[in-house]
Amino acid sequence: MEITHDPAQLDFAATSALLKATYWGGERTDEVNRRAFANSVCAVALIDGQQVGFARASGDRAVFARISDVIVWPEHRGKGVGKALLRALLDHPEFSSVSTWMLNTSDAHKLYAQFGFRPITDGNEMRLDR
Repeated sequence: MEITHDPAQLDFAATSALLKATYWGGERTDEVNRRAFANSVCAVALIDGQQVGFARASGDRAVFARISDVIVWPEHRGKGVGKALLRALLDHPEFSSVSTWMLNTSDAHKLYAQFGFRPITDGNEMRLDR
């Protein structure tokens, strides 16, 4: 498996379609996904040159970053693709000084906990959904 940050390796149509089929991306359009990807550092997982996963990180790239849209093609789930994508983003040089990483999930807590993510329970974190 190879992880690349090269946008030319991204199969946009397949990635956008998979994201639009998720519980978190169902309301998005291709245009929204294009803008989101363009404003993020994207990681693309490839096996034999074929895309099998995607994830992105956004933020100020200095002190704050957010992991979003971690998705693995169904036939490749459970094979470490998601872990490799996360590691590639957490270790990306543009995020080397980031001290605060955030994400939102309703079904992958065990995956993220392996990297040190924990539920926010201190009462300081706030959120606005529009």
